Amino acid sequence: MALRRMLGWALATLLGLAPTAQAAEELRLGAFLSLTGTYTFMGDPEKKALELLVERTNSTGGVLGRPIRLIAYDDGSDPEKAMTAAKRLIENDRVDFIIGGSGTPTSMAVLPLMEKAGMPFVSMGGGIGIVEPVRNWTFKIPHSDRMGAEKVLTDLKRRGLTRLALLSENVGFGKSGRDQVLKLAPSMGIEVVADEIYGPKDADVTPQLTKIRGTNGVQALFVFGTGQGPAVVTRNIRQLGLDMPVYQSHGVVSKEFLRLVSGAADGMRLPAMALAVAEQLPANDPQKPVALAFKAAFEARWHQEATIFAGHAADAFAMVTEALRRAGSADKAQLRGQIERTKGLVGTGGIFTMTPTDHLGLDLGSFHMVEIRNGDWVLVD
Repeated sequence: MALRRMLGWALATLLGLAPTAQAAEELRLGAFLSLTGTYTFMGDPEKKALELLVERTNSTGGVLGRPIRLIAYDDGSDPEKAMTAAKRLIENDRVDFIIGGSGTPTSMAVLPLMEKAGMPFVSMGGGIGIVEPVRNWTFKIPHSDRMGAEKVLTDLKRRGLTRLALLSENVGFGKSGRDQVLKLAPSMGIEVVADEIYGPKDADVTPQLTKIRGTNGVQALFVFGTGQGPAVVTRNIRQLGLDMPVYQSHGVVSKEFLRLVSGAADGMRLPAMALAVAEQLPANDPQKPVALAFKAAFEARWHQEATIFAGHAADAFAMVTEALRRAGSADKAQLRGQIERTKGLVGTGGIFTMTPTDHLGLDLGSFHMVEIRNGDWVLVD
C-alpha cells in the first residue's frame, strides 16, 4: 500500500495532477551542482530536473501549501567551491534542505558542515563513503561504487571469468570504486591480476592497456571511472584491438558517452538504472511508469536526454518532498527523521527504503546489467 501511494504521488506530480494548495511562505531548496568543470555532464541535467520539478510542484500548489524556491550555485566541480556554496546556502540563504554534490569529491567535502549545521542533505555522489559511516543528516541517492563493483563481479562470475584486469580513475568515484573492487573480488572468487590507474584528463592510456594486454591469463577488463576519462579508455581499447570482455562502471550511463566513443563501446557491459532502459523493463516493473513519466516530462521540457543524473535529482526531490508531507512541516529535525523513515519510494533509480543504519536504501536488485549494442543500451539482466 505504501509503495502504491508513493508511486501514485510521483506520477501525479509529473503529470500535473497533484492537489492544489494556497500560496504561503516559500520553502527554500538549496542546491550546489557542478554546472562547469569535470562533472558538468552530471550537474547540468540535475539542475534542469530540479527546475522542472519545482515548476510542476508549484503549479499545483507546492508542498504543505507552500511554494518551493530553488536556490542553486555552481561549484565548478571543485570541493573547495562546494564548501563555499554550501556554507552560503546555510548561513546566507537560510535554506530548509539541500540537494547537491554532483560527484563524490564535492559531496564528501561538505559532510562535516552539514552535520554541524543540522541540515538535511541528500547527495547525488556515487561514493559509498558519503553514507558509510552513517551520518545523522546525510543521505544519498545513486547506487554506490560498492554496488557497481558487486554487480559487475557477479556478472563476471556467472560468465566463468575469474581473472580480471582493473583500470580505474585515480580520483573520486574511480578511486573509491577501485578500493571496492579490490575488497570484494577475493570473496567472490575473482582474482585481480592487473591493477592500473589513469587520470581524468589523460589524453592517452595505451601504456596501461598495453600492460594489461601483456598480463598472463587476463580474461576481462573492468574500467572504473566517470566523465571524459572512460571515453578515452574505450577508444584506446579499440585502437589497440584488445580482444576480451570489457565492463564499464555505472558512471558512464549517458548517451553523451555513447556519442563520444562513436561505436567503440559496442559489446561492453555495465550496470545501469531503470531510467536508462525504461522502455525495455517488464510491464509489471513498478519503476517502469515512474521512469517513463519522468523521461517524457524532462525531454518535453528541455529537448535533451533524460540521463540517469537527471533521474538522481528527481529521486532526491521526491524523497525530500514526500518526507516534508509526512513531517507536516519544514522543521529540520522532523524532516531528517522522515527522510530516514522513507519506505517503498519508487524512483527512477530504484525503490528506496531508508533505515537508521542505511542512508542509501537501495539493494542490488535495483541495478540492471546492460550491454551496449549498435550504440545503445540493451537490457541483459
